[in-house]
Amino acid sequence: MHQASSLVTRLEYRLAEQLFHNRWLPRSRRTQRLTMHLYQRCAEAGHISALSVYGHMLFHRATRPQDKAKGARYVMEAARQGDVSAQYQAGRIFEHGCAQYPRRDEKAVTWYARAGEAGHPVAAERLADAYRSGMLGLAVDPLRAAHWQALADQCIAEEAAPPASLCH
Repeated sequence: MHQASSLVTRLEYRLAEQLFHNRWLPRSRRTQRLTMHLYQRCAEAGHISALSVYGHMLFHRATRPQDKAKGARYVMEAARQGDVSAQYQAGRIFEHGCAQYPRRDEKAVTWYARAGEAGHPVAAERLADAYRSGMLGLAVDPLRAAHWQALADQCIAEEAAPPASLCH
C-alpha cells in the first residue's frame, strides 16, 4: 500500500465519514454499499484512518474468512502506523485470537499499552482490569492497575473537557 496523500483520497474519506455518521440520510443498502466502497478505496490507497475503520468493519462484520483476514491485516497496518483506535483493536485481536493472528497475551498487552499511552481510555481501562485480576498473563499488581486506571480516568476527563477557547 502506498501512502495516502492525494486530495481525492482525503475527499473520499471525508465523504465516507459523512455518509457513515449522518443521521438525516436514510440508511439504504445503496448508501451502505457506497460508504463501504469509499472506505475500501481509501484503505487500499493507504489512508491510515480508512485502514483502521474499514479493517475494523471487515473484521467484525464480514462473514467470509478471507474478508475477516483482510480486515485484521488492515487494522494491524493502521496500528503499526500509529492509529490509536487500530492499536486498541490490535490488542483485542491478539487477546481473542483469530485464524491469521492467534491469541498472544503479550502482544495484546503491548498493543493495549501503546493505545492507552496515546490516550485511548478503553485500552488503559483494559490494562487496569488485567492488572487487578491477573488476566492477559499479567501478575496481579495493584500499583500498575492504579496507574492504568488513573490514565484511563485522565483520558476520559480530557475527552469531556470543553475546548480551551471556551474556558475563558
